[in-house]
Amino acid sequence: MHVMITGSNRGIGLAMADRYRGTGATVTATSRTGDTGAKLDVTDPSQHAALAASLDKAPIDLLVCNAGVYIDKGQTIDGYPAQMWADSFAANVTGVFLTVQTLLPNLRAASNAKIAIISSQMASHTRAPGGSYIYRASKAAALNLGRNLAADLKSDGIAVGIYHPGWVQTDMGGDTAAITVDEASAGLVERFAQLSLATTGCFETYDGQAHVY
Repeated sequence: MHVMITGSNRGIGLAMADRYRGTGATVTATSRTGDTGAKLDVTDPSQHAALAASLDKAPIDLLVCNAGVYIDKGQTIDGYPAQMWADSFAANVTGVFLTVQTLLPNLRAASNAKIAIISSQMASHTRAPGGSYIYRASKAAALNLGRNLAADLKSDGIAVGIYHPGWVQTDMGGDTAAITVDEASAGLVERFAQLSLATTGCFETYDGQAHVY
């Protein structure tokens, strides 16, 4: 089994990469610095092309689009500059699409390939307590992207799932978050294993609950 995980230099991405390696899977772990194995800034088309060339159409059984940013944390209504919007959407939305688009030959080369997109409960329009406008909007867009990819890729036999990883004790989630990285990664790996064409397009929590859109 070949698993590719973007944004795997720390937090949930790193924990999932370690967990898959522990099962004997081949893991291609990417990060902007390349210190996890493969260099990939998901906002840079040239780096996507270079990574795809290095893989030489090797089958990818599971692609986990985990890379993302939360750079508007703590902004007030007077903040949220335009560049912050552009940078956030470049990583959280365009980066996901470029990753999937670039690696489609690798996914099509596998049997029953899967794509897992890490979104957030903050993407749900039913959870709108205010604030974090950019992050919420970008994760909602990633959710919408995943749902549409699920429709378009079903004929290729590729299942797509969208997931809320939980409020996790990471640099992004903070020390007071509800669950540990190990709990989140274990739950997500289980969710990915259960993903199929029958459930493609699902939006689920790390512990297997269907999430409200």
